[in-house]
This record gives sequence, structure tokens and C-alpha cells, in this order.
Amino acid sequence: MQNNLAYNAYSQNQVGIESPQKLIEMLYEGILRFCARIKFAIKNEDIEQRVYYVKRATAIFIELIDNLDYEKGGDVAHYLSGLYTREIQLLSLANLENNEARVDEVINVVKGLLEAWRDVHSNENLA
Repeated sequence: MQNNLAYNAYSQNQVGIESPQKLIEMLYEGILRFCARIKFAIKNEDIEQRVYYVKRATAIFIELIDNLDYEKGGDVAHYLSGLYTREIQLLSLANLENNEARVDEVINVVKGLLEAWRDVHSNENLA
């Protein structure tokens, strides 16, 4: 049930998602928004909000892991699974340690993933 949380949140709030590619982009953007809120909660010493947004970002990573296609994706899918799992670990550590630097690590990785995702799919549209 939690695995569908991220998808449901976006599918209910977004009308007319053009493609699964756009959904992945929106999920990465969601993680970035939640990470910004985690950092804000850490600065404000708001434990409840910090935990809430860590859970939300983690749910998105779980959804991404659950939807990896290991047959089509091969090594890339396995790499992403490990990477997403590491990001979940970093979010957990950020929560336990009240540590913004851990959140920054997640933000940097997700920004890189989002940029690469956009590059790949903009090149597909040109072909």
C-alpha cells in the first residue's frame, strides 16, 4: 500500500500526465521538494515534519525501486536499485542524526538523475 503512495499522490493531483517518462520526472521533482522540506524541518528543529517528509521521500524511492524493469533495464536497473536503496539509507541517517549534509547528498544525486533523465528523453524526442 505504501508503495503506491507516491504514484497515487501524483496521479490524483496531476491531470493529463503525457507519459510514464513524465511521471518519473515528477517523482524525482517530488523527492527534491520533500528534501527541501526535510532541511527546513531540521533547521526549525521540527521533528514531526522531518519524519513526515523523510517518509514521503522514502515512499517515492520505494515506488521507483518497485517499478524497475530488470529484464529491459539490465545493469542499469540493478545500478538504480542500489542507488535508490543508498538514498533511502541516507534519508534514514539524516533523520536519525538530524543532519542536513545527508539530505544534501540525496539532493545532489537526485538532481543528477533528473538531469540525466531529461537529457535521455529529450534526445529520444529528437530522434
